[in-house]
Amino acid sequence: MYLQSGPKENTVGDSTGVFHEANRLKRLPPYLFTIIDELKRKVRERGADLVDLGMGNPDLLTPPHVAEALARAAQEDPEYHRYSKRDGEVERRFRQAIADWYLDRFNVTVNPETEVLPLIGSKEGIAHLSLAFLNNDDIALVPSPAYPVHFNGVIMAGGILYNLPLKPENDYLPDIEGLDSHVVSRSKMMFLSYPHNPTTAVADLAFYEKVARWARTHHILVGSDNAYSDIVYDGTTAPSFLQTTCGRDVGVEFHTLSKSYSMPGWRIGYGVGNAEILAALEKTKSYIDFGIFRAVQHAAIAALTGPQDCVRELVETYRRRLEVFVGGLAEANWEVPMPRATFYVWAHIPLKYSALSSLEFTRLMIEEIGVACAPGTGFGEYGEGFVRFAMVEPEDRLVEATRRIKTFLNIKV
Repeated sequence: MYLQSGPKENTVGDSTGVFHEANRLKRLPPYLFTIIDELKRKVRERGADLVDLGMGNPDLLTPPHVAEALARAAQEDPEYHRYSKRDGEVERRFRQAIADWYLDRFNVTVNPETEVLPLIGSKEGIAHLSLAFLNNDDIALVPSPAYPVHFNGVIMAGGILYNLPLKPENDYLPDIEGLDSHVVSRSKMMFLSYPHNPTTAVADLAFYEKVARWARTHHILVGSDNAYSDIVYDGTTAPSFLQTTCGRDVGVEFHTLSKSYSMPGWRIGYGVGNAEILAALEKTKSYIDFGIFRAVQHAAIAALTGPQDCVRELVETYRRRLEVFVGGLAEANWEVPMPRATFYVWAHIPLKYSALSSLEFTRLMIEEIGVACAPGTGFGEYGEGFVRFAMVEPEDRLVEATRRIKTFLNIKV
């Protein structure tokens, strides 16, 4: 049977265009970071120097004791090279290490057998949570702007995306009480993420308590993305959703070792919380993956149970970088608030370029001065008008970036 070819831009395969991608892929918004990567590639190809502050990709070294644990495990024990298995020795120790860390960090006790689930990075778990629970007529409430997998996972799973605008005047917290009752009645899931990527906002325990009670009343599952809980400044605290009185009744929380321990390429994280939710997520994953490289799990145990001075040093490094960069922007008359958490700067596009979209402004920055940032629309509908800078370059490179920005904004250097 011959399949009629469609528009070539919606097909994959040979030149006849007979293989059509799934409709759910066509529903996805353009992945703007792919566009940005292409712009950066062209700048580098012409030999220009690029200060890349676009992706939240940590540049700091993984702590030596963690890397050494990986090397020993990979070199000395053939068991670590076999498929991961739930009842394996390193798997049990990893789940216990997560539970112990959670108790020490948040004073929350979780059962390592039923309330902890290791993940191939938190992004994977967040995406699969939507796949595990959303039907085609289910609404997922997703704050906007957001880390892209929060909304892309919903779309990939075939659910209905409903954006909750995050506004500066509301401290970038969603207004759940103002939601239409018909939307709430069809909602099955909600995502939260504090400290927040990209806006750097933080939420307190009182906000989490309100959300948890509301979600229990309306039978809505809550997925809390707490990737930046360690990266806070000047006495700021980042609580856990599970510290609330009924958070465990309705929610799971996602963590990653990517940020706190500079392990982004290792792809290891975990979910903690409601046992029923995690069981469904684990069931979903069992059809898709074989778990995490066991030597990486061994190294993750070393990270969670070992000395935590490395985390404090990492946070101090990012704090200094933020001071350098935010101070440099201020000298360029580009005023942005000093973040209380994360290693990002969320900046409104300067008045001089306010007629441009965030993607157009980002393109101009890359092509004209070789400074890469992330366009706000890459984080969803309500990110327009902003750009995000990631502090993933050394201080001297951040100084160079702000020097170029001053020139770009016609400020005398």
